[in-house]
Amino acid sequence: MSLEDQPSTVVGRRMRARREELGWSQEKVGVLIGIDESSSRARISRYELGVHEPAIATARLIADALGVSLPYLYCENDAVAHLLHALHQLPSEQQARRAEQLLATFR
Repeated sequence: MSLEDQPSTVVGRRMRARREELGWSQEKVGVLIGIDESSSRARISRYELGVHEPAIATARLIADALGVSLPYLYCENDAVAHLLHALHQLPSEQQARRAEQLLATFR
């Protein structure tokens, strides 16, 4: 990957890493969030490269499609992002309880 192809924003970096982890193309992500197939690759590429920042509503769609939480996409700290992703994977009834337990360790 050349320097100009590297994501320049935290959102772009997180989007690309998760998309590649899933083995998905940019086009697939774009289509999953409702972008026309003919322009989906270019639009997702622009988000990943930081040329454009997705609106919050679009970022939420991207997060849902990639199976991550919206805060994960914006989290600058890799360790915290990993925790956010792990919490997001828990069933919703366990998320709040586990988050409280984690927070208690920092108090």
